[in-house]
Amino acid sequence: MTALTRPVLPLLAASAVLLAATPAQTDSRQVLLDAMSSELARNQQQLKLQSHEPPYFMSYQLKDYEQEVVAARFGAVFMDDGYRERRLYVDARVGDYAFDSSVAEGLEFSFSTKGTSYTARKEGPLDDSPLALRTSLWLLTDEKYKSALFQFLKKKGEDVYSVEDPKRPASFTKEKPSTFVQPPVARPFDRARWVKVAREVSAQFNAHPELFDSEVRITADKVTRLFVSTEGTRLVTEETLYGLHVSAVTRAPDGQLLDDSRDFYAPTEAGLPDDERIRQSAAKVIEELMALRQAPAIDPYTGPAILAPEASGVLFHETVGHRLEGDRQDGDNEGKTFKGQVGKLVLPAFLSIHDDPSQRALAGEPLNGYYLYDEEGVKGQRVTLVEKGVLRNYLLGRRPVEGFLQSNGHGRSQGTLKPVARMANLMVESTRQVSDEKLKQMLIDEAKRQGKPYGLIIRDITGGNTNTSSYGYQAFKGVPRMVYRVDVKTGKETLVRGVEIVGTPLSAVNRIVATGQKRGIFNGFCGAESGNVPVSTVAPAALLQEIELQRAVEGKDRPPLLPSPAAQQAPAPAAKP
Repeated sequence: MTALTRPVLPLLAASAVLLAATPAQTDSRQVLLDAMSSELARNQQQLKLQSHEPPYFMSYQLKDYEQEVVAARFGAVFMDDGYRERRLYVDARVGDYAFDSSVAEGLEFSFSTKGTSYTARKEGPLDDSPLALRTSLWLLTDEKYKSALFQFLKKKGEDVYSVEDPKRPASFTKEKPSTFVQPPVARPFDRARWVKVAREVSAQFNAHPELFDSEVRITADKVTRLFVSTEGTRLVTEETLYGLHVSAVTRAPDGQLLDDSRDFYAPTEAGLPDDERIRQSAAKVIEELMALRQAPAIDPYTGPAILAPEASGVLFHETVGHRLEGDRQDGDNEGKTFKGQVGKLVLPAFLSIHDDPSQRALAGEPLNGYYLYDEEGVKGQRVTLVEKGVLRNYLLGRRPVEGFLQSNGHGRSQGTLKPVARMANLMVESTRQVSDEKLKQMLIDEAKRQGKPYGLIIRDITGGNTNTSSYGYQAFKGVPRMVYRVDVKTGKETLVRGVEIVGTPLSAVNRIVATGQKRGIFNGFCGAESGNVPVSTVAPAALLQEIELQRAVEGKDRPPLLPSPAAQQAPAPAAKP
């Protein structure tokens, strides 16, 4: 289940760890990178258990996380905090590139079945101590190597029972080494400003006690990543991501829980909206929730609908993007929707899709899915997935797919989770574009043709999720927020609520008959096997000949019994002249 929501190495002598430079001249990142390289070289030379194979590949990764957060509710600060941590990831593989110890995510076996096994900690030292870092990596490497040996022997034994497959791809791709050291990236945070903004904007909701909870949250995140591998890759990258979130919650008179939000992301603090735009965003959230409280709940629906650009992007992310991730093309537990379909028509011929982690912004708006190198040390690359409806490629990490033996830089993960192929910036293009007015008229015409009294326009969506497993139905779900019923006689739009988008992926996307001219951006985070990673989708509005909406969860909880204290607060007395 996945979900989209709106965050040969040259052998180095140990003495290389200490640089002949004064502290003021030393880049601490380089000191730590050299320490990682030295420990990796030591293990590459010496790590071996009796008559068993040594590791043929190893990599070390250190992620240094820094975050600042300010959050306010009801006009008061509830959180004003920051934290920092360092996390380590070690990959040790036994065997060779063609057949090694790697197993599918979630299926690793413990290397010990007797006694109490020791699990090495994955935290790295916050101090820039080469010795402490090397010691931590030493313990992790020892554990990973023993586990890899156990997995390799078990995998070889299980392979005896498997039918030989001459087309079986290798276990791991062999990549050319990369060397890159990014200059340090600043992460300013004007705490005083954000505390003031959070207080003032969150106080706007006090005038509307029907909205019983709300929050204004500002975050500033920075990840410094150091990576070395036995293939010779040495990387230092730094990424910053600022977030501003305005959200509120209420209940309709029938008990249904309703939420709304405005979410902004930017790689710099200056890229966040100014104070006036933040206040306007809060006012819009209030306006929409008050309207939703009065909107009628509609019954389940099957018929034509327009998905606005952001909602259309979520549709493509869930129905197509996840099913084109390379790791999903193999394994008994995957549905393999698009396996063996390369060169075949899988979407309407007017649609093309590519994914490009190297694109930082589109029309001046930042894209969450931007990065330089993936978590496996491969440079992020633009890849054409679907060209004029024809499948051309997959999103690939370092786990090969039949016919595609090299990574295209999409091995991604959160923290210390094992990387798998994931989306970054998924972009949809169309050659069948019409104006918004024409698209609405086509919606009305299609509804009339089907004998429907109305069609639907879904203008906003919170996210979605999908199931790609072979053990379940190949289905997806979207959670729309602002849904409008369009009367076929008058064209009048009426806000409604209480439904969710559901369907089967191939059926849904192949019912797209036209798109709008303007593309919109959905920035958010995608959760899957390797954790939550920042992503973006870029897509035009799409008219679907048929879409299915099921009834949303019906809330029956009573709203708070007493009115909010804000509703009882007397207005402040006028100032005396």
